[in-house]
Amino acid sequence: MGMLQHIRQGGPGWLQGAMTLGGGSAITSLTIGAAYGYEFLWIQPLSMLIGCIMLFALSYQTLSTGERPFAAMRRHVSTPLAWAWAIAALASSVIWGFSHYPLSAGMLEMAVGVTTGFRPEADSAAREIYLFGLAVLVWAACAYTVWHYNDGRRAVTLFENGIKVLSVGVIVSFAWVVVLASVRGDIDWAAALGGLVPTSLPDDAAGVTTLMAALGTAVGINMTFVYGYTLLRRGWGREERELARYDIVLGLVLPYMLVTLLISVAAAGLLYDGQGLGGKLAPDRASALFAGAGLGELAGQLVFPLGVLGMAVGSLVMHMLTCGAAAGEMFGLEEGSRGYRLACLLPTPAVLGVFVWTTMGPYVVLPTSAICGMLLPIAYVGWFVMNNRADFLGADRPSGTRRTVYNALMLLCIAAVLAGVMYSTAVGLGWL
Repeated sequence: MGMLQHIRQGGPGWLQGAMTLGGGSAITSLTIGAAYGYEFLWIQPLSMLIGCIMLFALSYQTLSTGERPFAAMRRHVSTPLAWAWAIAALASSVIWGFSHYPLSAGMLEMAVGVTTGFRPEADSAAREIYLFGLAVLVWAACAYTVWHYNDGRRAVTLFENGIKVLSVGVIVSFAWVVVLASVRGDIDWAAALGGLVPTSLPDDAAGVTTLMAALGTAVGINMTFVYGYTLLRRGWGREERELARYDIVLGLVLPYMLVTLLISVAAAGLLYDGQGLGGKLAPDRASALFAGAGLGELAGQLVFPLGVLGMAVGSLVMHMLTCGAAAGEMFGLEEGSRGYRLACLLPTPAVLGVFVWTTMGPYVVLPTSAICGMLLPIAYVGWFVMNNRADFLGADRPSGTRRTVYNALMLLCIAAVLAGVMYSTAVGLGWL
């Protein structure tokens, strides 16, 4: 099967890509470049590699058994661990919305402004109300999509194909920024390549928070929960185990690697000045920052904002689906039932993020992402245990050299995340 055929057939991996390429990854990528230059470009690719290996394990387990992940972890590992996993997934999906709705509203404001000329006065009460109205509009579109997600394959296919197109659009937009900045001599490519090799670790609280945020946003705790359910909802089974691996690589890993590296490299070349971040990361300024690289009014304030808006909306839809899946598993709610639909709307209070973003900003997004990174071992340890349970996988349990390789890779991933948790804790307590 060729690559184009895999892209056409894929779906769950692209939804994971839509979920991770949102406000959390954008803020983390901007912070890595704008605050630290090229030094820590290696953090996000390594974080994604860890997440990719673990998602391979989950897809193999889910598609081999057809068992729902929460029920499997509760039955074969630990009921408290399963509940902790579901609660962490639900809570992170709600909290991350506080960055995604302001980001969406800011991008939509830019697009409306360049097409109609309507721009409320900056820092005015009228503008806050306007942004809130845009955020509510985005919420309504997401809620409508989620409530009709199970109505038929046509709606699901339309949404998934839209995510694929927008993923490519965002990659092209940031590639354009980097190319233009490079032509102007703003990118130090020798330093960028050097930054892909781990030679140092952050040694201050802000730096280790950024490191843990990268772990938490590459494959977030909410992503680990909802992924198995998107596989089952798609109707995939044992025959799609290989397809699922291609789907993760093409839909999640490659778009994430490209987008985050392009954002970080562009931020390092255009924004890094050693003076801190200040207000650089406010969502309503995000487009203008990169438009200054030479994209021009149309591309900088229309094409690029719409691409980011689309990815943020895709992430918000997945947050709602995660809340529905988590609440459904914890409280026995049937998909499509009134209780399930109401559970999907649990992130609704996050639309208020447009009022508090200027005071919350990265001070909430980065710590939240870091906390979610610290919770990842909940899922990873559970998957490792299940990967070695004969009463769970039966004849599909890896054996021989394959089992050794699987276990070694999974243990390395768990060790890397735990090392990050311990290192960030030690720095935070002043032990290092």
